[in-house]
Amino acid sequence: MKEFDIVIIGGGPGGYVAAIRGAQAGAKVCVIEKQRVGGTCLNRGCIPTKALYYSAKALSAAKKSEAFGVITGDVSFDLEKAVARKDEIVTRLTGGVEQLLKGNGIELISGSGEITGEGRLTAELKDGTTEEIAARKIIIATGSEPALIPAFKIDGVNIITSTEALNLVETPKSLLVIGGGVMGCEFATLFSKFGSEVKIVELLPTILSTEDKQIVRVIAKGFKTSGVDVLTGVMVDSVDVVEAGVKTTLKDGTEIITEKVLVSIGRSFNTKGIGLETVGVELENGHIKVNEKMETSVSGIYAIGDVVGGMLLAHVASVEGEVAVVNALGGDKVMDYSVIPAGIFTDPEIGSVGLREKDAKEQGIDVKVGRFPYAASGKALAMGEGDGFVQIVADAATDKILGASIVGAHATDLLGEVALAVKAGHTAQDIIDTVHAHPTLPEVVLEAAEDVHAKAVHKITRRVR
Repeated sequence: MKEFDIVIIGGGPGGYVAAIRGAQAGAKVCVIEKQRVGGTCLNRGCIPTKALYYSAKALSAAKKSEAFGVITGDVSFDLEKAVARKDEIVTRLTGGVEQLLKGNGIELISGSGEITGEGRLTAELKDGTTEEIAARKIIIATGSEPALIPAFKIDGVNIITSTEALNLVETPKSLLVIGGGVMGCEFATLFSKFGSEVKIVELLPTILSTEDKQIVRVIAKGFKTSGVDVLTGVMVDSVDVVEAGVKTTLKDGTEIITEKVLVSIGRSFNTKGIGLETVGVELENGHIKVNEKMETSVSGIYAIGDVVGGMLLAHVASVEGEVAVVNALGGDKVMDYSVIPAGIFTDPEIGSVGLREKDAKEQGIDVKVGRFPYAASGKALAMGEGDGFVQIVADAATDKILGASIVGAHATDLLGEVALAVKAGHTAQDIIDTVHAHPTLPEVVLEAAEDVHAKAVHKITRRVR
């Protein structure tokens, strides 16, 4: 029987990062992964969607190139080639992760892992054989999958999830997206740029309900310009494959016929078949219950990433993995969720970190908010990217930056400066006192910080005397 200090079930961005951190600390580590390493993020989420996102951006840029003096003639698009490029990127990165594991002396077992007792696991290999493994500590990093909601009759062909959407090789003439959250809006962006006629139906009063209204307004305007029809405050009654395509019937009786329907509502946690019930690991609302050290109800067994619920983000899983490893090796570290940056790849992008303005108001915090538009940035206009703004939320009493939201070109890249400021407890004045190069997009962050004090140079601010 093979023995390890740490065995990790799942090789996604939580699992493989935890494995590498464990190996760097001198532990003997094993990862059990039944599919390709990289998890949902690398294989069916973050990376493949971004590869297609930049295909969509390239197509959009080509169509707009005449405004820059570049005459291209008629522009066409080949989704099959874009998907092939996406697959090449995924293959390259998964291969890179495998090399990282190998280079750090981590054993990778291709198969399914199941906890069979205290410090004991069984790996069922792809050839049907099994292997018994002993572990001083166990980390569960099995992730999540798109929720297969029975009422929507998902068949993977006509009524699809994000997994199937990433592998379409022909652009559907029409697409209905059920769910106006992050994933729904990202796929609506992609396929509308690819040439599909896209509709979004959302139960809540607004799409992207976690974001501030001003942010959503920019995205809604962009959808309207690109022809995406957004229906909010509506409930889907049924979805059926018919001769003409897929018929979606709303509660009010409205019928919508499209070539395909993409269901982007909810995720299901991968907790089955890994032996949780055997050792008594507690679940809570379908996900694994953990404490602030990422330890489950069973001593010596930790869980990280999507399978513990909360913020279903790859970078959160990675940090949770680092926390779990420290504690599994006898340390004392807690997970801090107070400063988690997040990106949404619509067009334009959205980046946010810390408190949004509405969050601060709900918590009764007295804040000052600074905003600065991309339209007043020379660099943004030179790029042809004048839509959007930066918003900084600062404590009115201390000037400490509590959070920021950015909607505009490279919003997710610009977020790093503000995330560091929030984490370090810096003030708006600290950003103001930091010289920013010209002409660059980070100047928009600078002027938003200046606007907290009503002193942005390139914005006329009405002052109260």
